[in-house]
Amino acid sequence: MTISLLTRSVARRSFARFCNTDLSVAKLGSIRLKTYYTPAHEYISVEEGGEASVGITDFAQSALGDIVFVDLPEVGEEFEAGDSFGSVESVKAASDVYSPVSGTVVAINDALEDEPGLVNSSAETDAWFIKLEIKDESELDGLMGADKYKAHCDEEQS
Repeated sequence: MTISLLTRSVARRSFARFCNTDLSVAKLGSIRLKTYYTPAHEYISVEEGGEASVGITDFAQSALGDIVFVDLPEVGEEFEAGDSFGSVESVKAASDVYSPVSGTVVAINDALEDEPGLVNSSAETDAWFIKLEIKDESELDGLMGADKYKAHCDEEQS
């Protein structure tokens, strides 16, 4: 018996609501991810063990328009929470990208150098900008979860 993708998605969301589960927690293979957001529209997806992917949200890429260039730091650079670690340029504007937490860059997404438009199609998945080794996980407490971030975006649009 085949269950459609839509049916499974609706069932998963309904079950999560029933269980009062936070949908900002996802599972990728055997790795649990928890995603947090900043008011400036960066996201950080934290893996168990303290490594995290950082990038801009789908809301941010939509506001910027077609992304034409992404400037990233070097592996090994250290940033404090709120420091600019790079920039993103679109046909509309250029914008700095800020580190949601303090940490050391352990990887950059080289794919964005050749294909910056990946940010428009996969902002919160394949188009992560950097991976950070988090210095102080307590800084995550000052960031927004998925529900608060959605409310923040709704407020900005009104």
